[in-house]
Amino acid sequence: MPQLLEPAQLNQLRLRNRAVLAPMTRVSAEPEGQPNELMRDYYQAFAQGGFGMLITEGTYTDTAYSQGYLNQPGLATEVQRDSWKPIVSAVHQAGAAIIAQLMHGGAQTQGNIHHARHVAPSAVQPGGRQLSFYGGEGPYATPAEMTEAEIQEAIAGFVQAAKHARDAGFDGVELHGANGYLLHEFMTAEFNQRSDRWGGDYKARLTLPLEIIRAVREAVGTGFVVGMRLSQGMVTDSRLKWDGGLEAARYRIATLAAAGLDYIHITEADISAPAFEESESLAAIAKGAVEIPIVGNGAIGTGDQAQQLLDAGVLDFVAIGKAALANHDWPLRVQEQVPLTAFDFDMFSPMATITNELAWRGTHGRSAVRR
Repeated sequence: MPQLLEPAQLNQLRLRNRAVLAPMTRVSAEPEGQPNELMRDYYQAFAQGGFGMLITEGTYTDTAYSQGYLNQPGLATEVQRDSWKPIVSAVHQAGAAIIAQLMHGGAQTQGNIHHARHVAPSAVQPGGRQLSFYGGEGPYATPAEMTEAEIQEAIAGFVQAAKHARDAGFDGVELHGANGYLLHEFMTAEFNQRSDRWGGDYKARLTLPLEIIRAVREAVGTGFVVGMRLSQGMVTDSRLKWDGGLEAARYRIATLAAAGLDYIHITEADISAPAFEESESLAAIAKGAVEIPIVGNGAIGTGDQAQQLLDAGVLDFVAIGKAALANHDWPLRVQEQVPLTAFDFDMFSPMATITNELAWRGTHGRSAVRR
């Protein structure tokens, strides 16, 4: 059985262990989308703390409609690309791989310096309210239905951002098809009510993510890791389920994987919870549907929990989120059986920025990495 802290292979990457830093929005980049020294130190701390691979927060892909949050980093421009290079170098020097998560905000956009107009598959207003700890306020705006030209622009943005990631030295990219952002929206009946080739039944609604996977793979080649994050729940509706049930879920996952992915990243509120009534978890469904590695995220806090999922054959890699924020050295603590610091939502007060996390650490006497 795979062991949490033993070396593992992912495409051509040789990783020192199976502990992955989950992507987490930090809204700490410069206003124009350039990552900065604060972000360099933040990501470097996780690499120094023993993680085998880091997945960045969602980075926006074009200077049209993809930006979802103010102070979100991007990979849309050459200036943004070059600003990532010191971060990638620092992570590599500390012994970890780093994957850039590519994201289009879609209907859940809260802030975009490039356009006030929001776009999505259809003109469907997301439920709930914007996330204040990411700088939002009030209800979400109703987006405009994307035109054919805007869809093509979005595809081109993912391709260009993937090239920029490769040229910045990243080890791969993860396409964000989860949590209610654009690619997820195109796959869901609730947000995709189109009658053209981009809409239809659950099979037809895969058209856009499939085109993006294929286009990105062609652009970056076979030696560059390309993964995809999938979930049922959204930021605006954590209880959402995919239509079609178990067989449709297997079809979705297998079809996306076959288009050119190196891994599937499943994220749910609880990675072990049944995906549908009386079914196995979505991660287990994915594991049974494809031969590529499965990364799993959701309510994995301890080393024992992670190892149990690996031992059960449900996951190949574990992605740690909130527990990693509280313990940038989570793998080292697990290895040496050092007690873990509990996650505290005060780290996100008043916003989920790196600066506020550092202030929390100063108040509570916690260093980012145990030395």
